[in-house]
Amino acid sequence: MATGIKDKVAIIGMGCTRFGERWDMGGEELVVEAFEECLADAGIEKNEIDAAWFGTCMDEVNVGKTAMPLATTLRLPKIPVTRVENYCATGTEAFRGACYAVASGAYDICLAQGVEKLKDTGYGGLPGGGSSAGTLLWQWWPNLTAPGSFAQLASAYCAKYKVKDADLKRAMAHISAKSHANGALNPKAHLRKPVTEDQIMASPIIAHPLGLFDCCGVSDGSACAIVTTPEIAKKLGKKDFVTVKALQLALSSGEEAAYNEWDGDHFVTTSKCSLKAYEEAGVKNPREEISMMEVHDCFSITELVTYEDLHISERGTAVKDIMDGFYDLNGKVPCQVDGGLKCFGHPIGASGLRMLYEMYLQLHGRADKRQVKNPKLGLTHNLGGFPFQNICSISIIGKYQG
Repeated sequence: MATGIKDKVAIIGMGCTRFGERWDMGGEELVVEAFEECLADAGIEKNEIDAAWFGTCMDEVNVGKTAMPLATTLRLPKIPVTRVENYCATGTEAFRGACYAVASGAYDICLAQGVEKLKDTGYGGLPGGGSSAGTLLWQWWPNLTAPGSFAQLASAYCAKYKVKDADLKRAMAHISAKSHANGALNPKAHLRKPVTEDQIMASPIIAHPLGLFDCCGVSDGSACAIVTTPEIAKKLGKKDFVTVKALQLALSSGEEAAYNEWDGDHFVTTSKCSLKAYEEAGVKNPREEISMMEVHDCFSITELVTYEDLHISERGTAVKDIMDGFYDLNGKVPCQVDGGLKCFGHPIGASGLRMLYEMYLQLHGRADKRQVKNPKLGLTHNLGGFPFQNICSISIIGKYQG
């Protein structure tokens, strides 16, 4: 019977580039920047890595359609390297491959790396050509935009829970202001200026009720992790290391798009995926046991409904929790402690690993001015696609107990 991977995989090193408009670097150079930090953090030699997983999403702008660019760029010692892509969960998918390989006993030490170079397109949004993401958008739903789709999520949420438009907009403004305040403390964030709730409320509307500051941007970046077993971590002299408590993935079956029982107000995948993750991690009460989170705040409304889909806020109560400061940096469950997608942008292949990087720093007490007090468990959440058809990936990590 399956038992999951709780405490079977140790993270012994992580690295992350500065995210932003990295005109000075290509994708390969971003890979090197993150890897050098990761390898130094792990304290091992490159030739000790047995296998690697490489996450990139957009065919139009990434470093290649195969795994070869990672092998050649890092001069990996002729080991297995696998390229993965799973829309906005691509970075976490690379992490999942590396973790499962270690947990299975197939390899001792594995690398997971993600990268995306989006600014080189010269376009403000995501590419829409030959990639799976582009096909999804332009061939299946040619009149659909991401802001428009997620604006419908906001309208559905208001309708179901009788939330006033002004109250929702104020709550979303608080979400964005909170994230920008955290991002201002992070030297690796793309956007580092705090923004007030009033400034956010007065910003141009993109798709009602979503304004400019309710939408994340795009950027360039890379992040990576080196994983092994707890036993090998101990042999390497690691103490107080971080282990994976849960790693779950859920994809829409198509039922949401059929509008059967779904009201368009939340993400079915996240609701189901989070329960599986809590079961794997042994979490009974996430509102009390989760210390901090990085969730997929592509839009402020996404973060708001995710609080409920993660079963931390009760259905229909997220607005109150937000305005009470529950998810602020000094709140009960701080969310977007590094600034989130709002401040980092969303280089798709890197985002999931960037989220894990922040949880890893926090658990080691290395997050400087944004450090959360005595964190025990950190949760990351990726969401790819649209409210009616999407991919959800959830990871929970924490200090090793054993």
